[in-house]
Amino acid sequence: MKNIVFCDFDGTITAQETFVAVLKEFAPELAAELIPQMYALKVTLRDGVRRILESIPSSCLPEILEYTRRQQMRAGLLELLDFLEERDVPFVVVSGGLRSMVCAVLDSLVERAHAIYAIDIDTSGSHFRVVSPYEGETELVDKVKVMDLYDATNTKIAIGDSVTDLNMATSAPVVFARDRLAKYIDERNFPYIAWNDFFDIRNALIEIWDNEATIT
Repeated sequence: MKNIVFCDFDGTITAQETFVAVLKEFAPELAAELIPQMYALKVTLRDGVRRILESIPSSCLPEILEYTRRQQMRAGLLELLDFLEERDVPFVVVSGGLRSMVCAVLDSLVERAHAIYAIDIDTSGSHFRVVSPYEGETELVDKVKVMDLYDATNTKIAIGDSVTDLNMATSAPVVFARDRLAKYIDERNFPYIAWNDFFDIRNALIEIWDNEATIT
């Protein structure tokens, strides 16, 4: 695998920030307190998201998934997947949200992802309990740790939109950033490629990879 793509889910694959909307809907008081602090980098994602999730009753899961299934995917995802498969480039979904929400939105496209890394939840008790094998110091899903599972000789390409993608974006040689993530990266003077939809990403990758092929 010469190239490999790591893509965020919430606000990236989905056109809207679905996971944030769920937190606000099902845990409004804690979400109102903690989400602004997480955006301001005053509370870690690991601590803030865990506190909010574990305040939600397990009985809410079916309603959350039903809400999630109605969310629209950002334009061009299918075309990007077709293009990556033609080039034999794996597409890895790395989400700081719930795996069950990722699968509900992707639906039939789940099988086209090389892998999905996200938060699992245990609903056997009265409230959600977070289960995350790739938890890091500041994130429930340490996206850099996930990227490190793959061969270091691969060119790792990160796609994201918000604070959950910041560590991943500052660790990848090729970064596609939009919305909040672009602002965070601008503040740190890291290079990135701006994008609006997955057609933009596909077109940029065609140009990058075709130029590489010409040079070699």
